[in-house]
Amino acid sequence: MKMIRGELMTAKKRAESRIDSELASKILRTVPQNQAFYFFTGVGQYSGELATSLTDFCRKIETIDVRAVDFHFKRRDFQKWIRGTIGDLDLANEIDKIQKSIQGEKLRDKIHQTIERRLTELKELLASKEGFLMVTFPSLW
Repeated sequence: MKMIRGELMTAKKRAESRIDSELASKILRTVPQNQAFYFFTGVGQYSGELATSLTDFCRKIETIDVRAVDFHFKRRDFQKWIRGTIGDLDLANEIDKIQKSIQGEKLRDKIHQTIERRLTELKELLASKEGFLMVTFPSLW
């Protein structure tokens, strides 16, 4: 009985964390410049860089001045943009779990890895859905 209950709990967690292809597409979309994430190294100190998609954000986080990473992380700006503009509550919550004491390159790496893992998950989901549609409904392609 314990084994069955454990399997049911695991299946339930998987079902709760599933994301549909429509939401994945929304999360991966490009937003207009007025909704972009603008990187600052401090108050009033624009870095000259912005990101208009989660993929773009992931690339920029690798090269942006590390002071911008520290600045925005302390203010929870990454999570606010990802949650509010991009629409990915799960990713925002994962970034929220990063220890607040981490700074600099270690913080950059942790954020980048978290976002990259999520991007891979979303892109694989869309690829598997498209593959299913092409096999099931070849006339649509």
